[in-house]
Amino acid sequence: MTDIPQLVTGLRKTFDSRLTRPIDWRRAQLGALKTMLLEQDKDFVGALYADLGKPADEARGTELQFVINEIDHTLEHLDAWLAPEPAPLPEKLQPGTAQVIREPLGVALVVGPWNYPLHLALAPLVGILAAGNVAVIKPSELSPTVSAAIARHVPEYLDPSAVAVVEGGIPETTELLEQHFDHIFYTGNGQVGRIVMTAAAKHLTPVALELGGKSPVIVDTDVDPVLVATRLVRAKYLNAGQTCVAPDYVLAIGDSGPLEAALTDEVRRKFGADPSTSPEYGRIVNERHFDRLRGLLASGRVVVGGETDKASKYIAPTVLTEVAPDSAVMGQEIFGPILPILTVPSLDAALAFIRDRDKPLALYAFTDSDDTKHRILDETTSGAVGFGHPVVHLTATDLPFGGVGESGMGRYHGKYSIDTFSHLKAVLDRPLD
Repeated sequence: MTDIPQLVTGLRKTFDSRLTRPIDWRRAQLGALKTMLLEQDKDFVGALYADLGKPADEARGTELQFVINEIDHTLEHLDAWLAPEPAPLPEKLQPGTAQVIREPLGVALVVGPWNYPLHLALAPLVGILAAGNVAVIKPSELSPTVSAAIARHVPEYLDPSAVAVVEGGIPETTELLEQHFDHIFYTGNGQVGRIVMTAAAKHLTPVALELGGKSPVIVDTDVDPVLVATRLVRAKYLNAGQTCVAPDYVLAIGDSGPLEAALTDEVRRKFGADPSTSPEYGRIVNERHFDRLRGLLASGRVVVGGETDKASKYIAPTVLTEVAPDSAVMGQEIFGPILPILTVPSLDAALAFIRDRDKPLALYAFTDSDDTKHRILDETTSGAVGFGHPVVHLTATDLPFGGVGESGMGRYHGKYSIDTFSHLKAVLDRPLD
């Protein structure tokens, strides 16, 4: 078993030695991380299939290539992002100069989730290394094959004195959280997020909590149901619905019948008459989540899908209608391939419905009305808003990603990762004569 206190102490010695300060070192580590993803592509893709049944193209696109894109974008802009930023001084402090410089925080901890176990363990690491820090990565024990692959390959490519991987379950995570870190980055659910935040408070350690929630979709009356269905099906059933920004439920203004028919057609077009045989459709991570999701299927009338197979942890891409607001499927983040549709009489009702619940990680809307878009932005709060296409905002490298309220705190991607894992130091310089 890893001696976790000794491991963290060793990483801090590395950081204190200033090994990670030169930009050339940071660039070399980012380049090595990219090389690892390229050279170990088959191993990681195989591990993702073993743990989650992820199709190869999906695994490459949403896990490996996502991190590679983040590395490439960071390397392209790193010098500019790290450059000191001049700041104006008031007249009473003249003559003099002021600037903001970014210095690395120190030792960071990344606690990764199981749903995108490679992407969400390594994407934060890009910002950690780019900002000049050292890190411990704790992959999820619920995706054990990916965890083992990360533990196997990271020391082969990255500086082992600066990046360490700790495998294990709750005992290892608990012991890690007892250590003094300079930043903790956690992706997962709110219950564990509270545990992480409580542990961090003992050392006044800053945290980023990337949580989840029930991300709603507003569908206006004036949009093409076929276009909506095409984009909803792709976004909702990616990774068998196990995506933190997946559309969680639909608020259809007026008649939902045309949308239900279009969703039925699109599910069958994309996954075939029997999605269990589709090479493009994944599986539920374990039996506990399978049982939880199967229990939610009784929350409404099945429009399409509903089939399950516990032996293979298969739940068909499912659409439910006639769903009550207080039903079981509306009482928790679904995190699976079940899409409830609720009808509402107006935009006012849709906005009120959303405001009455926790602030979601994302909010989506299909509408051609600029006034409707303005009202959604002005009258709701969410981590992000996507008009016309769910989920894809995640791939915009210059947009911050993060939640608000129950859906999390902190943000990353691109320059926002540099800022998250840096201390922005104010510097004032006035002459002595």
